[in-house]
Amino acid sequence: MKDYLRELLRSALTPTHGRNLLREYLQARILAELQRAGAMLSLAFQGGTALRFLYGLPRYSEDLDFTLERSTHPFDFRDALRAIRAAFEQEGYAVTIKLREQSAVKSAFVGFPGLPFELALSPHRDEALRVKVEIDTNPPAGAGLTTTMVRRHVLLQLHHHDRASLLAGKLHAVLQRPYVKGRDFFDLLWYLSDPGWPSPNLTLLNHALVQTGWRGPTLTDENWCAVLHERLQNVSWLGVVDDVRPFLEPSVSADLLTRENLLRALEGRGGRHERSL
Repeated sequence: MKDYLRELLRSALTPTHGRNLLREYLQARILAELQRAGAMLSLAFQGGTALRFLYGLPRYSEDLDFTLERSTHPFDFRDALRAIRAAFEQEGYAVTIKLREQSAVKSAFVGFPGLPFELALSPHRDEALRVKVEIDTNPPAGAGLTTTMVRRHVLLQLHHHDRASLLAGKLHAVLQRPYVKGRDFFDLLWYLSDPGWPSPNLTLLNHALVQTGWRGPTLTDENWCAVLHERLQNVSWLGVVDDVRPFLEPSVSADLLTRENLLRALEGRGGRHERSL
């Protein structure tokens, strides 16, 4: 499989692009091992990487994010990580795993020390490329779930949040994340610019907001655009574009990500004249 990876990296236009291609390949392989370990019976894929793998978001992502949706199916995170390590080590990869289980959101960093150097992406022999795997074991209620088969380096059958629930998750991040993350706003522009994308799953969104101490109004079909409009007007735009630029596909211009374009896309969803409560 390393020969396949070397061939894949021949298409890299820059070292940053090469790292993105490498990380995405490793993400796909990790997803395949989770699938083989039966994790998809319990977990639902969500977040930016899910959006890219399932719907072609034109930016690369760093993490694999899941929610634990089916507690009736036994799932052991440590067993799944051991399976991931064994599969990669069998192919000659060096693998490190750092696990954090101190909260309801459990995470693991799957590291590949020396791989960027081996593939001529780094001059540092010991540098590691890491993929974070994160599982919310106490997710907010109300997610819509579906299963999709995709082929991205390997064939994957992914249990995941549906389109309305994925948008709800992104709105929650935009409204409640304690710092500004440009990738959130790029993803939001991508969502809102698609007239066929369904409205957010407000049941899930409101449960998520309550879970994280939201002090604003309950969101409804009538006011969610206005609440989002207010957030976009008030957010500091400093650093937004710089955050997302390294993760964009080479053909995508970061200059498209402006507050004005976001507000224009939101107006297209019915948010032109609404005001928040």
